[in-house]
Amino acid sequence: MQTGLYFEDYEIGRKLVTRGRTITETDIVQFGALTGDFNPMHFDAEYMKTHMMGQRIAHGMLSLSYAVGQAYQLGFMEKTILAFRSLEMKFSQPVVIGDTLHVELTVKEMSPAPRLGGGMVTLEVKIINQSGKTVQSGTWTVLVASKPAQPATEG
Repeated sequence: MQTGLYFEDYEIGRKLVTRGRTITETDIVQFGALTGDFNPMHFDAEYMKTHMMGQRIAHGMLSLSYAVGQAYQLGFMEKTILAFRSLEMKFSQPVVIGDTLHVELTVKEMSPAPRLGGGMVTLEVKIINQSGKTVQSGTWTVLVASKPAQPATEG
């Protein structure tokens, strides 16, 4: 994978896949402490025994946050993403302690934005567990820098 893709390096249909990451109890505790979200769905095992999920689940935003980090680790955003412009996500399946998630990103749309120094790239995003089930899906739109102008050579 090329590090730091510029807007001109993207093409519709290009697919990027991250490695997996297993969700641990420590992840849930630390995320709750960071955000202040101590919902019993995440922290109360006894309560969750009587809940339709049957067990504690990870915060939906934890999975989404990890997905952004997993995508960043691929290197394509390194020093070329100017802004994270929007996201729309659907939360379809619960994530529980021990689930291993990976992310599949596919370039869905591209729109030049020279006034902003690059272009908008919309990525179709799927967060997938170890069983192949999509736990979250949606789109992320990022503003990506254009390639720097090459200096003219004198002949």
